[in-house]
Amino acid sequence: MPPKAHLEPHLSTEQIKSRYRQAKDTTESRRWHLLSLVAQDWTIKQAAEVVGLNYDYAKQIIQRYNQEGPASTINHSKKKRVSSRSLLTPEQQAELARALKHPAPDGEAWSGPKVAHWIAQKTGLKRVWPQRGWDYLRRLGNAPIDKKN
Repeated sequence: MPPKAHLEPHLSTEQIKSRYRQAKDTTESRRWHLLSLVAQDWTIKQAAEVVGLNYDYAKQIIQRYNQEGPASTINHSKKKRVSSRSLLTPEQQAELARALKHPAPDGEAWSGPKVAHWIAQKTGLKRVWPQRGWDYLRRLGNAPIDKKN
């Protein structure tokens, strides 16, 4: 088994989790999610897979965090971006919001992968990453609440 990654103690595990849950920018949220998992003794490879990041990029995020601290998670590319393309039209987002008021097709609660599958079906895309499904859950105010806090 690969060795666990080391995180400098800039923030506690709970503070990292809190920053992940509060992040408004999806890039920053994914970085905090990765850090949160690594802080909970996941390997970089395991955490990168769950978050949907390339292993080498995940390593860079950990290295930058260790060197620069929490400021390293800021998404500087936002300043360069003219506009971001949404996967769903406003009408499709409204349709998804209505669908989220009911159980998922399997009768269970909605999750990032289930929403990603719904998006893929509606848009005709071959694959939509689970993180994008999670992004839409959060955007539409349906992300599960952590019951520990």
